[in-house]
Amino acid sequence: MALPELIEIVPLDKPVRAEITVPGSKSITNRALILAALADGEVTLTGALWSEDTQIMVECLQKLGFEIRVENDPAEFCNRTITVKGLGGKIPNAGTIEKPLELFVGNAGTAARFLSAFVCLGDGVYRLSGVARMHERPQAALFSALRELGYRVESENGNDKLPVKIWEKAESGKRKAETSCKVSIEESSQFASALLLCANIGNWGIEVVGENAEESPYVAMTLKLMEAFPKNSGTFQIEPDASSGSYFWAANWLVSVASWMSDFLEYTPYSQIRTRFHKLWDWVQDKHLPKMPIVTGDDQLATSVRNWPCSGWQIDADFPMFLPLPDNISREGQLGDSIMTAVVLGAHLWGGLGLERREKGIQFTELGRLRVQECDRVDVLKTELTKCGAKVLEEGEALTTFQTQLHGAEIETYNDHRMAMCFAILGLKVPGIKIKNPACVKKTFPNFFQKLAAPPPQGLGAEIWEIKNGQRTRKLSGEDLFAD
Repeated sequence: MALPELIEIVPLDKPVRAEITVPGSKSITNRALILAALADGEVTLTGALWSEDTQIMVECLQKLGFEIRVENDPAEFCNRTITVKGLGGKIPNAGTIEKPLELFVGNAGTAARFLSAFVCLGDGVYRLSGVARMHERPQAALFSALRELGYRVESENGNDKLPVKIWEKAESGKRKAETSCKVSIEESSQFASALLLCANIGNWGIEVVGENAEESPYVAMTLKLMEAFPKNSGTFQIEPDASSGSYFWAANWLVSVASWMSDFLEYTPYSQIRTRFHKLWDWVQDKHLPKMPIVTGDDQLATSVRNWPCSGWQIDADFPMFLPLPDNISREGQLGDSIMTAVVLGAHLWGGLGLERREKGIQFTELGRLRVQECDRVDVLKTELTKCGAKVLEEGEALTTFQTQLHGAEIETYNDHRMAMCFAILGLKVPGIKIKNPACVKKTFPNFFQKLAAPPPQGLGAEIWEIKNGQRTRKLSGEDLFAD
């Protein structure tokens, strides 16, 4: 069986005491796979995410000729232990002008960008293509930088997007001499990360330019990862994905904390509530605990995420610090993809705090990059929240949500995994939330709906139903909820 085309999430009627495991970080896994292939020797990645995006990366590396062994991870069903035999910068397989080596990247932005730089280290011609949406996503800044380094990059449609053919340098001897380029990260920081991952082998000098270039959290992740990664053979642990964990912190807030604190929230100034709420976080940090427990009214643990990342590599690891939601949150410097979770949370009556804040709303700023990802996430967040009765104001690259009592609706996911997961969490509090194409979560979190439905303490124990002709027809469990 597989996930149906339309499902309904039934709200939870009480707080859930659970400790959820989430799969490994997609961002770290795909960076680590590139670094492992460039290493001089065998590297084993533990806790690596096994989802559509990372499987695409593994399949492309195998097609390029790398030996890769994939083994199950007993601690998390959607993780794997992946062993890569690195070749010190050599790429075994290549194509010709007449028959380029074909690499299909689906809608995986990390695979598309990282592999575009990676194949420049090879000896031949490569062609990268993906799904229709990937062919719409920006690539121009990366392709321009590769050309500046001396490589031939030819976009088939003449628009500097995929599909693309990439050639080795005309004179192979140039590889030994350092070349340099500038790369803008205005549209995506992945352009810089792609170049930086291969810079040592390619002998490239990279200057990153654009808004917030020196403090870009994902560029910083790449640099820190490169510094910590084994240069030859060794083992590298992938930490859990903080963006994926944000859904369970949001669920805990909506179902546990907001239910317990509703009367208190109504009449207490925001500053007092935030001070009280974060005393527990300070205690956790002082004791260097690997998770942040959030309490219910009887001071017992509610839902938390196991082994919460504390390396500082993932910007979204700060998500619990944004509960309760502040007046303003930036996509550029405060949260990454988890800002979508915060937007949906901020539209709910108890997503934020205090009556005085409902009138001015909660503002989410610098959202421009969300427009060029799996869909125009700024526009579709507003569209789908409005279906639920939310009041959302869109101004330029900012959204402002005004906390209201929401109602159920049929949510279009636009084949975007994060849309499906954000609104599923809303369904744990708001009756009648139905999710179309829920299987799109396979991109980063194939067992997400299994986590929602599994009994505590491994899951939230939520009811999930198949919907046909507007009616609940079958309660889903187990394999029925896995996104293949």
